[in-house]
Amino acid sequence: MKSETFDDMRPYYDEEIAAAMRRIADSEHFSTLFSFVYPNRDLEEIKDIIRTYTSIKEFQTQVMTAFNEQVITRSIDCFSFDGFENLDKNKRYLFVSNHRDIVMDASLFQYVLYFKFGHPTSEITFGSNLMSSELIVDIGKSNKMFKVIRGGNIKDFYENSMYLSKYIRYAITQKQESVWIAQRNGRTKDGKDATDYGIVKMFYMSLSDNPVEALAELNIVPVSISYQWEPCDTLKALELYQSRFEKYVKKPGEDLNSILTGITQPKGDVHISIGKPLSAADFAPLAELPNNKFNICVASLIDHQIYERYKLTCNNYIAHDLRSQTNQYLSKYTEEEKQLFVQRYNEVLNFDVENKKILGDIFLGIYANPLDSHLY
Repeated sequence: MKSETFDDMRPYYDEEIAAAMRRIADSEHFSTLFSFVYPNRDLEEIKDIIRTYTSIKEFQTQVMTAFNEQVITRSIDCFSFDGFENLDKNKRYLFVSNHRDIVMDASLFQYVLYFKFGHPTSEITFGSNLMSSELIVDIGKSNKMFKVIRGGNIKDFYENSMYLSKYIRYAITQKQESVWIAQRNGRTKDGKDATDYGIVKMFYMSLSDNPVEALAELNIVPVSISYQWEPCDTLKALELYQSRFEKYVKKPGEDLNSILTGITQPKGDVHISIGKPLSAADFAPLAELPNNKFNICVASLIDHQIYERYKLTCNNYIAHDLRSQTNQYLSKYTEEEKQLFVQRYNEVLNFDVENKKILGDIFLGIYANPLDSHLY
């Protein structure tokens, strides 16, 4: 059985930050990562400054602020947000978000949460598959990220789910830390945001005698993030295409490539919307349902707010019209916007694949499917 101290999964404590900062500054990959965060500054000077940090707050307010501001300046045309008035600064929440980019979904959310509205930053789930180096672990755990174990047999999966459930409840109710988690394992690659029923079950596993009470205690808040240009859209389309014909196996360094692409790729307009917290009153009518049906209905409550609050852009309407071969949404975009999208679409079709029609339909679906979800 795992220790209930959660030392093998939790973020760093403040007393562990100084050592982590020294390791980060001494890393051979420091210049590669931090030249993006601090362009046109002397890296040796930056290393000396980072070595002085002794708390998570210092790391987040200095390094992560600079990181997010560089991303916004260099890759986002218009960054907007709404719904944060739904949050109480004295409460802690379980933020359940759709997931489009490995890093930026949670990072931009934290930036708005703290630096725009003055709420405490949340802890963030961090897949064990992404912990590929000491540097990534140090940066993640210094940024309030905690490990979620991926893979394993059925027994391992159950034990890991229970352990995660206990930690999330502990973080929110005892540590007084909010938690950000994706609505499913891994990013949405086809544009269809859907909450995993198993994740709903995991939320209340640690207090399973009363699922309604267990979920209400977590203060679940749906979060919707949308990008005009889907992060890693070409990479996602190619992965989904290959998966149609054979089991997809990740290549060495693929996750890191997706992380860097998601950070640097132009995103156009980006919007984050916060839904209304779900309460016992929302779950109570579902109390007598069988477990599977209960999980499905709770997932639907989350999905409804994510779909409703997802901000559609011109690309969603363009892709929908191209896919359906109609002009149904012609009023939602300009000819110039359409030509830019078609150019991107044609670049994808230039890849050497056997069936370009299937690849093209997959790519269009990434952008068209959010519109279908919103209408549904």
